[in-house]
Amino acid sequence: MSVYEKLFGADTVGAGRFLVLLDPDKLNEGEAVRVAERCQKAGVDGLLLGGSLIFENNFDRWVQALRESCSLPLILFPGNGYQISFKAHAILFMSLLSGRNPHYLIGEQVISAPRVRAAGLETIATAYLLIDGGNMTSVAFLSGTTPIPRDKTDIAVAHALAARYLGMRVIYLEGGSGARESVPQEMISAVDEAAALPIIVGGGISSPEEAARKVEAGACAVVTGTIIERDNSSVLLTEFARAVHGEV
Repeated sequence: MSVYEKLFGADTVGAGRFLVLLDPDKLNEGEAVRVAERCQKAGVDGLLLGGSLIFENNFDRWVQALRESCSLPLILFPGNGYQISFKAHAILFMSLLSGRNPHYLIGEQVISAPRVRAAGLETIATAYLLIDGGNMTSVAFLSGTTPIPRDKTDIAVAHALAARYLGMRVIYLEGGSGARESVPQEMISAVDEAAALPIIVGGGISSPEEAARKVEAGACAVVTGTIIERDNSSVLLTEFARAVHGEV
């Protein structure tokens, strides 16, 4: 079964998926392995791997260590076209559709495409929509793009429809790493109704209760990163997983 089917297939309809973002610049190999093992025991559905920048030159080894330590799907979440590992299972092949910087609309994709093919990675075509999270985030700064305003749901819907008509398979509504505010429920619901595509929501989600509200609004998957970097205890991971899965 493909990673896409595991996360968004017909048998997952109505059930939320909990994804944890691991950044190699924030967690060394040993730390990442320990978090991955806790994630698997806690009921996490998959791991996103990547970050805005990667300073260490050991990404492949880092991903391989995760692959050997857990059986969760390892999905690349690249900040640029060089963050490709042959050791992962799949990649969110993203276009920053909300921006107007051509380099992140298509430039990085062209750079990475030959390596993605060589790696034999499962590709999940993803429309990446950056939503204002109340502060300047790394992705907004590095991509040189302006986030969609929080109160402009119609603009988000128009971008989501464009993603659907372009043949994208997933929409990622992103508040940005360390965002002060998460994507509004009203926006998630409107995008879900209009685009009829699986929606991933991340950025600024700081509690299990908030994660559950995103699923209730229409998110198929919820991503946490910053909060787990601060507290990756088995207790908190389990609380998030249960909330997203609707078990509380």
